[in-house]
Amino acid sequence: MAPDLTGLWPPVCTPFDETGAVDPVRLQKHAQALLADGATGLAILGTTSEANSLTLGERRGVIDACLAGGIPASALLPGTGASALDEAAELSCHAADAGAAGVLLLPPFYYKGVTDDGLFAFVARLIEKCGARVPRIVLYHIPPMAVIGWSMPLTRRLIEAFPGVVVGMKDSSGDLAHIKDVIAAFPGFAVFPGAETFLLEAMRAGAVGCISATANVNAREISALTARWRDPDADARQRSIGAVREAVQACGLIPGAKAILAARYRDPAWQAVRPPLLPLSEAAASELLANPAIAALVAGKPARG
Repeated sequence: MAPDLTGLWPPVCTPFDETGAVDPVRLQKHAQALLADGATGLAILGTTSEANSLTLGERRGVIDACLAGGIPASALLPGTGASALDEAAELSCHAADAGAAGVLLLPPFYYKGVTDDGLFAFVARLIEKCGARVPRIVLYHIPPMAVIGWSMPLTRRLIEAFPGVVVGMKDSSGDLAHIKDVIAAFPGFAVFPGAETFLLEAMRAGAVGCISATANVNAREISALTARWRDPDADARQRSIGAVREAVQACGLIPGAKAILAARYRDPAWQAVRPPLLPLSEAAASELLANPAIAALVAGKPARG
């Protein structure tokens, strides 16, 4: 039976070695650390993973490296979106063949102004190409990056056309009202806010968990809130994780998270990102690491606000 899609699924940062290649050993160690810190599973190959800076072969390799490193396939939710339909289908089938919990599907983001009919056709063809190997699909809604997104009418159409296949959404719209609307409109649909900024409110509205960049550095506390959002200290937990998110986001989520990982693991190689992204400057990294909330994380003792 497929595992429930609930809880915290960090979009795992991708480490690179001195040649710029994906580093499988660092990846495996980080993935294991996230699970040890309470993550339910791992949303590898997401935005924070720099997936769209990786080749198709590299993306397949990330899935394989996690499996080779002892990560259970059922703990993987790979991002498989691509502008090319065949690439999205090939990667989705590879994830399904591995036994992944599902896939996280961006819309084909290069062409703007496309219709819901066009996006429906893209998903329908992907499912057709996968055939019996089709994985569960979590729609990735991120208009700030992709510009196009999964509209409410299209989401309903996909759920109704492909029951048991299109099962959820990562909503990175940054709009709490939209997240609540999706939850209310589609009972039983697994909705994950794409940031912990308003995680508590989203959980109270019926969200099932969180998929957030800063879970790479704060998995323990974010996971605790997804599990204990009914507890009396939930508002304090929300303030604490919100302070971390604000600090990292202010300097860029991907280079910021990697700067923290470099400090936590005492491994400067973790700072590497792929162009056009750049690592934080020494001054910016020092300022970030001096933030009390971040310093506590690096020390392994997150502060509770």
